[in-house]
Amino acid sequence: MAPAAMRSAAHSLSDAQPVPFWLEDPGKPGALPALTGTEHCDLLVVGGGYSGLWTALLAKERDPGRDVVLIEGREAGWAASGRNGGFCAASLTHGFGNGLARWPDELVKLEELGERNLDAIEAAVAAYGLDCDFQRTGEIDVATEPHQAEELRRMYEAADRLGLADGLDLLDRDAVRAQVDSPTFLGGLWDRRGVALLNPAKLAWGLKRACLDLGVRVYENTRGLDLVRAGAGMAVRTPYGRVLARQVALGTNIFPSLVKRIRPYTVPVYDYALMTEPLTAGQLESIGWRNRQGLGDSANQFHYFRLSADNRILWGGYDAIYPFGGRVNAELDQRPETYLTLAEHFFRCFPQLEGVRFSHAWGGAIDTCSRFSAFFGTAHGGRVSYAAGYTGLGVGATRFGADVMLDLLSGERTERTALKMVRSKPLPFPPEPFAWAGIGLTKWSLARADAHDGRRNLWLRTMDRFGLGFDS
Repeated sequence: MAPAAMRSAAHSLSDAQPVPFWLEDPGKPGALPALTGTEHCDLLVVGGGYSGLWTALLAKERDPGRDVVLIEGREAGWAASGRNGGFCAASLTHGFGNGLARWPDELVKLEELGERNLDAIEAAVAAYGLDCDFQRTGEIDVATEPHQAEELRRMYEAADRLGLADGLDLLDRDAVRAQVDSPTFLGGLWDRRGVALLNPAKLAWGLKRACLDLGVRVYENTRGLDLVRAGAGMAVRTPYGRVLARQVALGTNIFPSLVKRIRPYTVPVYDYALMTEPLTAGQLESIGWRNRQGLGDSANQFHYFRLSADNRILWGGYDAIYPFGGRVNAELDQRPETYLTLAEHFFRCFPQLEGVRFSHAWGGAIDTCSRFSAFFGTAHGGRVSYAAGYTGLGVGATRFGADVMLDLLSGERTERTALKMVRSKPLPFPPEPFAWAGIGLTKWSLARADAHDGRRNLWLRTMDRFGLGFDS
């Protein structure tokens, strides 16, 4: 980074608050009391993020008479569900390319289910009055290098061959800059209906309220400590009591699973984001963006960016960090060197916004797995179900995962449980130091590919061969 660019980026960060913008909201609901003593229920949901909240809500929709309890270690939506970028995507496979590489024979079905899932989220927002700034604006994948423009063209053609190009617009340089004006944009692929933008914290808080209204008993500051058989059901011990349940659904994602054998399948990756101050009318006019789409560039180390309801720009991604040993530690939520890199990249993308300052800077862990999309399963003779590994795409896909967990607990074969994606597992990560070394080498190789026209080196090609590569 040039000294002048570094000084400008650093100045833009001088007033940034080290907290997630979305969670610093005066309308945030108060915490509910912790569980004390013993509770009994038909279904216990562990985890108060999107995964757990959707599971509890859908369980009551399926059977209003089902007695459901949800426990959350802190407060609903405090972790990844409340601090993400607010991109709610239809994709269940972390993008068309990843899905095509892994499940080519059922991708059409997966895309159909994903679109239906996003439609159902939109319907739930309306039905339950979830005040979360939901806008189905779509998303543009932008090319900032010539080889990326060619990759987007090939992706469009592959979608067209499968009959999946309806709602996709391939944009040249002038067309994409007519939507959002950056001198770095060389082309784009606009998915007009497959992505909605929303306020992620308000979605979590709204889902919590909807669960309570349907009769779900929610206990916050109540961590699940262990999971054991108890007669015909299960028991989960908490700091001040326990829950006896006929069935259990685990939505703990990056936090250590109560089913210990699935822990090696996920690792934490720390993702970071910035939020600008609100743009003036003149600043907003200088970049266009009248259709308010979400955006993401097409590099391996990519940025995602969007407008908030009050015309701030959220700018995140790029510098994903894996900590040695897979630690989930609040001290890692702040990384000034990453904020400086992100700020410099922001002004390179939008030089016309020179002088804009960032009001918030934050980070935190998300869960990922070796296939970059969620996996599912059961334990304890079918009494327990789980879903994990969403790799940053959980705002939308967790609702689908909730349906899968409930299907698995019912023991019935459905269109979801029949999927190879649902029936298969990713490869687990190796123990340390091999996990740290392998992830580090992969990150270096992806950065090298970005700098060399997308060419994948021997390491990435080997990963691809074993189903461990990432195709966006």
